[in-house]
Amino acid sequence: MNEVPGSENGVGQSSTPTSASVPGWERAVLEKLAFAALEEQRAARRWKIINRLITLGLLLGLAWLIFGMGQGTGAPSQRHTALVEIKGEIASESEASADLVVSAVRAAFEDRGAQAVVLLINSPGGSPVQAGIINDEIRRLKAQHNKPVYAVVQEACASAAYYIAVSADRIYVDKASIVGSIGVLMDGFGFTGLMEKLGVERRLMTAGENKGFLDPFSPQTERQRAFAQAMLDQIHKQFIDVVKTGRGKRLKETPDMFSGLFWTGQQAVDLGLADQLGNLDYVAREVVQAEHIVDYTRHPNVAERLVKRFGAAIGEGSVQAVRGAPVWR
Repeated sequence: MNEVPGSENGVGQSSTPTSASVPGWERAVLEKLAFAALEEQRAARRWKIINRLITLGLLLGLAWLIFGMGQGTGAPSQRHTALVEIKGEIASESEASADLVVSAVRAAFEDRGAQAVVLLINSPGGSPVQAGIINDEIRRLKAQHNKPVYAVVQEACASAAYYIAVSADRIYVDKASIVGSIGVLMDGFGFTGLMEKLGVERRLMTAGENKGFLDPFSPQTERQRAFAQAMLDQIHKQFIDVVKTGRGKRLKETPDMFSGLFWTGQQAVDLGLADQLGNLDYVAREVVQAEHIVDYTRHPNVAERLVKRFGAAIGEGSVQAVRGAPVWR
């Protein structure tokens, strides 16, 4: 057994070799091994980054093939009917968000080849705020560009979706479409009785006596209920005013018209909530008299989600290319 220099009878012997105890050739081997391991780790990290970039590039390319094929290099100049779909829940993060719908509608109005804008609606409703933004912008663009707007209802055009539809000059429905639901709701649950039975005590601390009045585990006072109801009534009145402004004398008001009820498409025509039966092709062919339909609908796409996820500035140009141009339909 080798002894550490300066020790006696092995006293002070180290179990781990140090630079002082390892001969020169052994130290060189250990250093080479250490540097080799470090370089291997660096190479692995580099390849990991490269693989991620390659994957991102492939996904962006796939997104371009999916969303970019068939898109024109510029705005179509041929006479056509501009289409904007409003599908699903109307909410800030949905495909029917005000951001996406307004962007699509604006592009449709600005295209000189578009003879009219058709809103193809299939939605149960959603946010009154998002619907109000869309309604206001459509009315502004109509006045600015002097182009007609037509709403075509598929299965449903209820609540916030109908709020948007009344911005159109005419509303076309299928006889079995669901139309209306002119009302506002605020829902929730109350668990106070159940908590008492279970012996559970709610400990909620607030600064402001009404700060927690929507808390489902706290009792609701009559004053809080009246406050919430007044707020709903005000939003409901805004909805009614928008419907009356959009439909005008065509409405045949009944006591139930603004109660939140909904009707079939045929009933909606009879009540003046819609104008007549018709689908997208009929409106493009007979009303707009431009059978070519160009889809301006904006969709959240794969490339955009990837760019957000990776935070890659290099992907911004690809996102604009993917989402920018209308598509012939």
